Amino acid sequence: MDDQKAIEAIVARQFGSLNWTPDKPCEWNDFIADFLTGALLYPSARPAKSQTPDDFVLRMKGLAESRLQSFKEAVLGHQIFIFGNVAVAVAGCQITENDKEVSRGVEMMLLIKQEGRWRIVAQAWDMESDSKKLPSELIGL
Repeated sequence: MDDQKAIEAIVARQFGSLNWTPDKPCEWNDFIADFLTGALLYPSARPAKSQTPDDFVLRMKGLAESRLQSFKEAVLGHQIFIFGNVAVAVAGCQITENDKEVSRGVEMMLLIKQEGRWRIVAQAWDMESDSKKLPSELIGL
C-alpha cells in the first residue's frame, strides 16, 4: 500500500472506530492501535492539556456508560502532506452525540513511518464556532 493510501486508512479508521450506539459498542482497540507508544492527544479545551490515547479512551468509555448513549464521527474531507517518513493529516469532521447534538471540528494528526508502518505520534483538535468556520477544503466542497 502506498503512503497516501496507508494514511487515508488511518484517518478512516480513527473516525470509524469512535462510533457507538446502545446496540453497537465502540471499537476502542482499533482506535488505540494506530498510535505510537508515548503519543499524546490534545483536546480542544483550553488551556491545552495533553493526555495519552489510553486516558482518552478511559474518559470516553465513562461517557459512553453514562450520558453519551450514542456517538458518531464522520469525515467530511481531509488533506494529507507527506515528506519522507513524516506526515500530517488534517481532517474536517462532523460529530453527532445522542442522535441529536451535531457539531463540527478539525483534527490534525502528526504521523511517522517506522518499520514500514505509519503511526500517530500526536493528535490535536478544535471545534467549529460562529467565529471559527471549517475551511471549505475540509468539508468536501
